[in-house]
Amino acid sequence: MQTRSEQTRQALVRAAAELIANGRLSDAGLVNICRRAGVSRGALYHHFSSTAELTAAVYEQAHERVVALMDEAFDGPVEDAPERILVALCEALRTEELVRAGMQLAVDGSAGPPRLRDDVLALVHRRVVDAHRDIVPVPEDLADLAVVVAAGLASLGHTDSEWWDAKTSKRLWVLLRPLFSPGGEGRGERVGREKEQRLG
Repeated sequence: MQTRSEQTRQALVRAAAELIANGRLSDAGLVNICRRAGVSRGALYHHFSSTAELTAAVYEQAHERVVALMDEAFDGPVEDAPERILVALCEALRTEELVRAGMQLAVDGSAGPPRLRDDVLALVHRRVVDAHRDIVPVPEDLADLAVVVAAGLASLGHTDSEWWDAKTSKRLWVLLRPLFSPGGEGRGERVGREKEQRLG
């Protein structure tokens, strides 16, 4: 059970995350955060020495959440791990203001760069390479593809939330799955040649 002090601290983090996720970092000013959290300025300064320290706490909690999602996604069959992380990441972006806000922040709580978004994409790349090292000839290429898809979905969802819908990620994964399976690179090349023959 959280103490009153912990509840206040979390209310401040949640308020800052909501303001950033649904607007801009500049919207997360002292007055707006205190009003949204329902606390006084003194309460904010009791927990954080500045709004920058508060937004850094938003980054930290968002980072922990995204790493937990990544760990869950890569705990299972390797071939489907990229699908699981795309679905989980998009769902978190769609439903969790903390994650949406954190993706816009650097470790010091500023607008960056590098932002959590950049860290997440680098982590996706590293995890895909490590997971597929013994499965496909060039895992770096698959990791690049996973990063491009993840970055695209993350960016597009800001203007159209349908991109963050799990159905979208799963639909795209149907096309990508053969490439991430053992021997998938050859199948991908064969599909590409067949497509060229049909178009040519």
